[in-house]
Amino acid sequence: MTARRSRHRSAAYAALALGLAGSLALTGCNSHSSKKSKKSSSSSSKSKKRRIIGGGAAAAGAGAAASRRVSDCFPSTYKVTFSQQSGPDSHVTVKFKNTTSRDCKLYNAPLLRFNNAKSPLPLLQGTPGHLDGARLTVPAHGYAYAVIPTNTAAAKGTEQKSVTVDFMGVSASSVTHGPVTVNFAEKRLHLSVGKTKVTNWTSSVHGAQLAAGVGK
Repeated sequence: MTARRSRHRSAAYAALALGLAGSLALTGCNSHSSKKSKKSSSSSSKSKKRRIIGGGAAAAGAGAAASRRVSDCFPSTYKVTFSQQSGPDSHVTVKFKNTTSRDCKLYNAPLLRFNNAKSPLPLLQGTPGHLDGARLTVPAHGYAYAVIPTNTAAAKGTEQKSVTVDFMGVSASSVTHGPVTVNFAEKRLHLSVGKTKVTNWTSSVHGAQLAAGVGK
């Protein structure tokens, strides 16, 4: 083999080596770029998922808050009932039933006008039209109670024919969806009420009796 041919072959090998090195470098560069692109795409996808999940959680929270809003309770002749207990701790019990499938709010005490009286029965824990901040949430299909003590001759007074019922509202002078009138004769009830007062609403009849001073 001549020296010229040997030099020609060496130059060809060198050129081939350079070509392979360039190809490998380009492949490595493309691979690195592809990995970087995949990482960027994955990060972007995760970010979008987080935004979607975060937005869904916020919407769910807003929906839950809306569902927690409690409306005012309102009276009706079948939701408000009256009964009288006799004896040394004589009293009239006012019972309200929440007949709906949602909670509702009661404020302070019922406003009761017996025999079409101009003014409602005074409140033991405040005065009509002046809220003292008492609020009771009545659960769906639950009950609330107020008590009118009639354990003295003056408090028992005379038999009443009817009562007009209002529920106090959130403001000092507001009422909710009233009034309604309960006719005791139609319901065959004999209730005697005189110069007395009515307690605030409570969640138990015993609690209302204690507030009225007729419970043990």
